[in-house]
Amino acid sequence: MAQQPIPKPVKFLFGGTSGMAATFFVQPLDLVKNRMQMSGEGGAAKAHKSSFHAIRNIISQEGFFGLYNGLSAGLLRQATYTTTRLGIYTTLFDMVSGPEGAPPPFYLKALIVCQLCAVGAFIGTPADLSLIRMTSDGRLPLDQRRGYTSVFNALARIVQEEGSFALWRGCGPTIARAMVVNAAQLASYSQAKQFLLGTGYFGDNIGCHFGASMISGLVTTIASMPVDIAKTRIQNMKIIDGVPEYKGSLTDNYPVRQDNICQTDDYPVRRITICQTDNFLSD
Repeated sequence: MAQQPIPKPVKFLFGGTSGMAATFFVQPLDLVKNRMQMSGEGGAAKAHKSSFHAIRNIISQEGFFGLYNGLSAGLLRQATYTTTRLGIYTTLFDMVSGPEGAPPPFYLKALIVCQLCAVGAFIGTPADLSLIRMTSDGRLPLDQRRGYTSVFNALARIVQEEGSFALWRGCGPTIARAMVVNAAQLASYSQAKQFLLGTGYFGDNIGCHFGASMISGLVTTIASMPVDIAKTRIQNMKIIDGVPEYKGSLTDNYPVRQDNICQTDDYPVRRITICQTDNFLSD
């Protein structure tokens, strides 16, 4: 008896559900990553020395569940981005497969990945924007926090306070990051697997695949980190007196505003003033 193909809506559902389930495990790491990327912004002293130092500070100041701030936004991001990405991939993969289900050539797979990354990142940008802001809010003094109560509250307030198009702030670097991540994964995983097999210590088994995946993850992180930091800071920036802190992703280290820190009895307050400079400011 021939096996019945899985309906496409079910493939979309499985993709989104798997991503949402994974969010419960990776949300604390995502929050720590965002906090560390915002640390040292504008030349200020870095608040965290390492990931472990950041985790310890967050738990001591916000409690254990502070690591799960922005969970609703993370779940919505997976429900939109991952569902779209995996759903489009399986659909396009079936369309370009050869007779009797023969897999398409590599260049077609790469083209499919680029297309689905762009579409998925565009659709997932509003949820990603909410995630960045909700996970970064705890690092600010109480009077400077946005105080979003949920992802839906965040989306509604962004539209109300900044306009509908603000939901897609940072869309460019979000798409660029998605394409860099997937391109780096495709290339580095294949090359790493070939290298491990060439050493003679590995066979084509789970150990080889695990090692290649770890190497691919490291390469992908290094390749995507610059655009990821630009994305995080652009999406988290505030518009003060109609002037944004950054002009765009390529000028993330070229702020329109300069941070001047002044000390009060309770905490350092960041006073934003307009400045003009011809030099890039390093982080």
